[in-house]
Amino acid sequence: MDVTEYVLSHRERALLIGDHGSYRTQLSRQLKTLQKRLGRSTAKNAKFSQKPIAAEDIGGNPEFAHIILLTAERAWAHAMYMKSLSADDSTAQMPSSRRSHIVSRLAKAAKQADSLVELLKKSPSKASKIDWLEAKAYAHYLEGSAELENRSGSPRLADKAAQREKWSNCLLDLAVSRIIYAAMLKKTKKEHFKEIISGYIDPAIRLAAYQSQIPRTVPVTEVARKFFPEDETEIAKEVKAVDPHAFDDDEDGGANGLPKSIEWRSRKANIVDASIGQAMVTVTAAESQLKSFLSSDKDKETSKSRAAAYDEVLIASQDAVDTVRHSIEEHEKDKIPESDPRMQDLRVTSLALNYEMIGWRVGRNRVLIGVQDGLHMEAAPIKQAKGQEKSATPQTEGRGRKLAKLRERVVLYDAILQSIDSVKELRGAVRDAEFVEELDARRAYFQALKCLNIAYSHSLLGNFDNTLALLLRAESLSSHAQKTLGSAKHISNDTPLKLDVDPKDAKTLQDHLTSQVYRYNGLVDLLKSNDEAKNAVAKDKAPPLPMIRRMNEYSAGGVDLTKLVTYPPKIEPVPVKPIFFDLAWNYIKYPGQESGASSAAGAKQGEDAKRSEEQKPTKKGWFGFSR
Repeated sequence: MDVTEYVLSHRERALLIGDHGSYRTQLSRQLKTLQKRLGRSTAKNAKFSQKPIAAEDIGGNPEFAHIILLTAERAWAHAMYMKSLSADDSTAQMPSSRRSHIVSRLAKAAKQADSLVELLKKSPSKASKIDWLEAKAYAHYLEGSAELENRSGSPRLADKAAQREKWSNCLLDLAVSRIIYAAMLKKTKKEHFKEIISGYIDPAIRLAAYQSQIPRTVPVTEVARKFFPEDETEIAKEVKAVDPHAFDDDEDGGANGLPKSIEWRSRKANIVDASIGQAMVTVTAAESQLKSFLSSDKDKETSKSRAAAYDEVLIASQDAVDTVRHSIEEHEKDKIPESDPRMQDLRVTSLALNYEMIGWRVGRNRVLIGVQDGLHMEAAPIKQAKGQEKSATPQTEGRGRKLAKLRERVVLYDAILQSIDSVKELRGAVRDAEFVEELDARRAYFQALKCLNIAYSHSLLGNFDNTLALLLRAESLSSHAQKTLGSAKHISNDTPLKLDVDPKDAKTLQDHLTSQVYRYNGLVDLLKSNDEAKNAVAKDKAPPLPMIRRMNEYSAGGVDLTKLVTYPPKIEPVPVKPIFFDLAWNYIKYPGQESGASSAAGAKQGEDAKRSEEQKPTKKGWFGFSR
């Protein structure tokens, strides 16, 4: 039936886009639709009559249980909406009428949940023991919330025993709910159990324990075990069936197993709040799991799978940081000064846990980068398709894939540098000059690796001048890092990667950069000399023209008989006088040329006329006809 998952999924979807008022409206709409589908809706003109739900109905269709859950959730949403109206105006005190209305709504929700518990306990409902336990935990949570709101409106009593007795009923209900949900979480590992414990039950238990004058150093789990009612033998039996160690003191971070202090460099701080110690125990457990995973089958696991193993410890570290921040906010609300030893211990604890979380984040990025923090440009072989024949020489990755991998590395280096800069922003970090110097050295180490990988990309593109400039920059950064990191402690190979840098890695980077600088310096000099030689040949040592093309030159040093003509012959342009120049020459008239030409032409015409007259024969006969 999954009572808890059904309730929290509705809450999450509704509160993600709205408030408790819209959640209540949505529940009313869903409840009306569900009743209509199950045939339990009242007609328009008919008088309303509530139809009780029987265990047989739930056994035939589990949606009848959803009607009860939606009704309880609607009452809870109404109470939270009225509470949020008073939370917006923090200066004014909540009216007693509104508080009593909130308590009545929560009591109605608890009553609906209790009715569901009674129905699921009957055999015709076909519900399992797990369903009954979840419904029982949900009902006790609502009863504890109603009691919490009811007691919050009354003034605090001076008598410690009377004040604890006043809040005992609230702690009893919340303790039962917490024990059941913790056992469910351990067995099923489902996130919704963890969400309801950390988001709803634990804050209520902390508030009720504070009102009962229970020290903060007592963990929530111990408070829950201490206030678990002894007469609830049936619940205890079912909880032990789910988790046999649910009531053990050493389980789930008991008081004996919690750390009492934390060390940050040369300072030792006490754990002020027990919830912080619990979170630290969770981080330690996740760290041990990470070590065991990384130590087994190193060669079989890929970088992505090793990086995914960091997720659990990162989540646990983030929860620990959130717990410390929440504790600091509570102390600030109580107006505890910064000079108080508790606040100073909290500040040191916050700095240590934040640095630890950032270290795990950097370590995860280092695992994604590759072996030796991306010191070498690795080229993985290309996997051949099933249909292709296997070649003797495996093909390596192309330039495009190599550039894409280098681009991903640069993004990860940027994330690492950003994380290191965020350490300096932590409160109290910059006061330690030696610590800041170590951070600068580590930043220089990763920045040198970033410049090295960018230089690799330029070398693939043939920009060797840029490659040499980047390598020189990386070498200067690496030498700066080597001065500080050379005296650091050596890190074991079995230790998961974090922000700490091994001196051996810094020395390897320095030697590699020095060799690469020498290599590319020589390569750039060779390319430069080749370019100069080509330019000299193009300018000063151009091949001479053949002798037939230089007939107008005087060869003082003698004629080069090895190159008289171009052989083998090839098509070349030949210098020719333009034809239009000859055509234009016929139309040019010089001064005096026109008169001489005309007289000569007239004399020639006279001679031709005279010669034609002499040769003209005489006519014979009449009219020129000869006889």
